[in-house]
Amino acid sequence: MSKKSISYTEAVKEIELILHQIENEELDVDDLSDKVKRAYYLLKLCKEKLHVTEKDIENIMKDFDQEEL
Repeated sequence: MSKKSISYTEAVKEIELILHQIENEELDVDDLSDKVKRAYYLLKLCKEKLHVTEKDIENIMKDFDQEEL
């Protein structure tokens, strides 16, 4: 079963929604654990995407610095 890939922006929006629900006590106790787990997963995903992007940019800049103009 494949999961739909989620973009960084979508993940951030969902994290913000979960935080809003927690801060405003909109979540039932039964749902709180699942929402916190989901937020944790989304935070890990965002961190990974940022790390990959940072490495890509470093590689691009390294290649650029090595090129003769």
